[in-house]
Amino acid sequence: MRHSVSVTCCALLVSSFSLAYAADVPGGTVLAEKQELVRHIKDEPASLDPAKAVGLPEIQVIRDLFEGLVNQNEKGEIIPGVASQWKSNDNRIWTFTLRDDAQWADGTPVTAQDFVYSWQRLVDPKTLSPFAWFAALAGITNAQAIIDGKVTPDQLGVSAVDAHTLRVQLDKPLLWFASLTASFAFYPVQKANVESGKDWMKPGKLIGNGAYVLKERVVNEKLVVVPNTHYWDNAKTVLQKVTFLPINQESAATKRYLAGDIDITESFPKNMYQKLLKDIPGQVYTPPQLGTYYYAFNTQKGPTADSRVRLALSMTIDRRLMAEKVLGTGEKPAWHFTPDVTAGFTPDPSPFEQMSQEELNAQAKTLLRAAGYGSQKPLKLTLLYNTSENHQKIAIAVASMWKKNLGVDVKLQNQEWKTYIDSRNTGNFDVIRASWVGDYNEPSTFLSLLTSTHTGNISRFTNPTYDKILTQATMENTAEARNADYNAAEKILTEQAPIAPIYQYTNGRLIKPWVKGYPITNPEDVAYSRTMYIVKH
Repeated sequence: MRHSVSVTCCALLVSSFSLAYAADVPGGTVLAEKQELVRHIKDEPASLDPAKAVGLPEIQVIRDLFEGLVNQNEKGEIIPGVASQWKSNDNRIWTFTLRDDAQWADGTPVTAQDFVYSWQRLVDPKTLSPFAWFAALAGITNAQAIIDGKVTPDQLGVSAVDAHTLRVQLDKPLLWFASLTASFAFYPVQKANVESGKDWMKPGKLIGNGAYVLKERVVNEKLVVVPNTHYWDNAKTVLQKVTFLPINQESAATKRYLAGDIDITESFPKNMYQKLLKDIPGQVYTPPQLGTYYYAFNTQKGPTADSRVRLALSMTIDRRLMAEKVLGTGEKPAWHFTPDVTAGFTPDPSPFEQMSQEELNAQAKTLLRAAGYGSQKPLKLTLLYNTSENHQKIAIAVASMWKKNLGVDVKLQNQEWKTYIDSRNTGNFDVIRASWVGDYNEPSTFLSLLTSTHTGNISRFTNPTYDKILTQATMENTAEARNADYNAAEKILTEQAPIAPIYQYTNGRLIKPWVKGYPITNPEDVAYSRTMYIVKH
């Protein structure tokens, strides 16, 4: 359930695998004649450019169209992708050997230079990538300096030794670097394709290196992908057509699932959980996921710029009630930003967890009064969320808690995904719904989001001590020291409250019984369509 291959194995040599993770059909299995799958995604993808992706709707599709150096198996362990093997003698200089048969969808070879170009493009300020920070987090030499415009992209610590050998130079040793390259942000794009014009991502023009190619796209209706015959492991691809349906209402997606129009949903309405368990046993899944649902406060302007206001609002969210009653599908209260299932993290008890909700509410009232708000001057704010029944349900519950316990007047505002992203990126909010599903299984995938220079820092939180702690964590020589750093960082988040973690995710979804190969135990919910197949039914 963790990146055990990259995090726990010998630091001197990481990997030499012969097998990849494709559809593994057991002997004797009778396959359906029609190998076509329909997958639900929660919104229309904002972009199919790996460097421009911002959320799960597009990432789910991009994982089928492109492939990075490494992939993940059903347990979240890294396995070969474009790279057949990788090694490092010091965890600072990494060498990846690319397989000879990796090709783009047009039949041209995927080379080390393709990765050099793509990674330089990722950090180039001109690209405006929302995930440029990931290269800096990984510690690739000069990544942050390039992002800041201090040096040119060609100074990035990545080079092509030859067509099939990629060398990566890090600022400091990082034991789990190889696992980071599974992220979509590090997927390669073909230079000629990108530079062919603004329509390069359209069907018939997009040239990826993944197991599938984009055949059709009708905005807000569907995206259709079919096998990439030039994919190096295409012989093991079973599904001949995958259709992604963007539907942001869980009830609508569930209705279409029950009608037989969808084979896999991304979620389902929480209030239908018990009924679904009764009506379609064996099709309802809720395993833990490496993710946290939270509210981000605007720390730079408005009433939430005051940490006392933020802390009061955070304290009055009844996390136990939210997890057990409002949601009720196995979620856990989020007393920390980092989920319990995260590898390498043993959390210290949160003071919130040790207090009753009544005690928390009482302290919150005192804080809000100290900030100048009360019955004569009620706090007024807007809570923004992207369109979804689940988000609306949670927002209504939280707004009710704030009104009842603090007298806060809350205006609920919902926006479609792309508009919501614009509001988030421009800081046009008081409080905004957010979530994070780890890009890799280590605490820094969560805690780094709140560092001052991180483009994913929705709250615009700035705390030099916090930044220093996160930097120190990457240099620790023992797991115990790193864990202590991570707990110190969590303590600052609790006290300063730039965010209010609400609950830890479960991977709630519906899957038809004839769909096999879905990696339901992957903690990051990485699910490549090429691992799936449909049995006769």
